[in-house]
Amino acid sequence: MRAAAMFDRGQRQVDVVTELGVSAQTASRWYRAWAGGGRPALAGTGRAGRLPRLSDKQIAEVAVALKKGPKDNGFSTDMWTLARVVEVIEQVTGVRYSITQTWAILRERLGWSSQRPARRAVERDDEAIDKWARTEWPRIKKAPGAGEP
Repeated sequence: MRAAAMFDRGQRQVDVVTELGVSAQTASRWYRAWAGGGRPALAGTGRAGRLPRLSDKQIAEVAVALKKGPKDNGFSTDMWTLARVVEVIEQVTGVRYSITQTWAILRERLGWSSQRPARRAVERDDEAIDKWARTEWPRIKKAPGAGEP
């Protein structure tokens, strides 16, 4: 539509190429369509490609279920995995996706990203780690061949 507005103002194809960053062939094709039918000839045909299997409403229902957490969705721990999300999507919508498709849904349709757990292991012993770092690591580092290419 920006190209149509430019053509309406009398601008040339080369101006469209420069301003919109399209190829000369694309600008020429747009110009021919515009010259033959005006703005309506340049109106897009709509969405390209296959329609998504889940509607926006279904995606919103999935998001609500996921925000409740893994335990509320019947899992034994509070850790989400893609396999678990696959199951929740199928339970909520009846549609089964692969793990890669599920990751795309989380990232592209929900705008979510992967996260690392904020908690530390219960059995973590910071005192033992500090002691090891002070006594054992220097000894290992000085060993012949350790850390040397």
